[in-house]
Amino acid sequence: MRAVGIILAGGNNHRMRELSNKRAVAAMPFAGSYRSIDFVLSNMSNSKINRVAVLTQYNSRSLNEHLNSAKWWDFGRKQGGLYVFAPTITAENSSWYRGTADSIYQNLDWLKECHEPYVVIASGDGIYKMDYNKVLEYHIEKKADITVVCKEMPADTDISRFGVVTMDEDGRIVNMEEKPMVTDSRCVSCGIYVIRRRQLIELIEKSAKEDHYNFVTDILIRYKNVKRIYGYKMDSYWNNIASVESYYEANMDFLKPDIRKHFLKDYPTIYSKVHDLPPAKYNPGSEVRNALIGSGSIINGTVENSLLFKKVFIGNNCVVKNSIIMNDVYLGDNTYIENCVVESNTTIRANTTYKGEGEIKVVVENSERYNI
Repeated sequence: MRAVGIILAGGNNHRMRELSNKRAVAAMPFAGSYRSIDFVLSNMSNSKINRVAVLTQYNSRSLNEHLNSAKWWDFGRKQGGLYVFAPTITAENSSWYRGTADSIYQNLDWLKECHEPYVVIASGDGIYKMDYNKVLEYHIEKKADITVVCKEMPADTDISRFGVVTMDEDGRIVNMEEKPMVTDSRCVSCGIYVIRRRQLIELIEKSAKEDHYNFVTDILIRYKNVKRIYGYKMDSYWNNIASVESYYEANMDFLKPDIRKHFLKDYPTIYSKVHDLPPAKYNPGSEVRNALIGSGSIINGTVENSLLFKKVFIGNNCVVKNSIIMNDVYLGDNTYIENCVVESNTTIRANTTYKGEGEIKVVVENSERYNI
């Protein structure tokens, strides 16, 4: 593909509550075997984008460990590669990334050294499958300056956490609002953009000169009546995991057969870093209904409508319902978990009950396992 990729993976979101205390949102474990960034990385690889930069900042250690080898997404090649860029102190600059546009500006030398004519910019917290070639074809056909991938959301969606766009009959964006409290439009930006590389460099340099740091508000919204900005509507599954509720909802969607088939069975594949673990083990007396169970897990109790990630231990007579149990969690005997997200490396003592009522409960316990 005639494009380079830039993945914006440096942000933090207070809506993730305790789940983002030790990792970036892009590094959130997902669907038992993945990290959220795996979806955009796989889309880049499957679209034949050979050169991809990941811009990291907040709590990046877990993300950096996940990205320590490019081979899992087939970027380990002579032409192209996977680049991970964190804020760097130089003679001219000693700032953290002050926004999405500033993160690109601080790595502009890399972009100037590339030869591909186009750039695909995407956030690292979107769950979707997409061939970026189709977006690029649309971009060229419309003679657009910038193309924004959009999605029509259901009527019950909380629109206030998205960028909302309004398009004319030709698909040109005539209005764009960032996280509006009230709006008539149900069409939201998916955080995926296609732009010509030279034009991106020009816009980023101009924004930096004027002390503007945000790509959406200081480029897209500011130039919406000056540049030809078009919307490309996607018709397949897309979700953004920028809050505990949306993270829970997106994981639970994977228990639906059609969505599970779309991501886990249909071509092209979603790739991830592989861990050498034994298959999940179901001991006598265990009962599992409508669940995704990660490798290395041992089940002794009841699991229903839930996702268990890697190396989860479920003790005797435990009941887990409508919950997400993240990596390396130990549940002691007679534990009851319902409507919860249990943080990774958590040990829950025997005879403990956690139940989310009204909202999803995030469970974080730091009990030492050998004291049980």
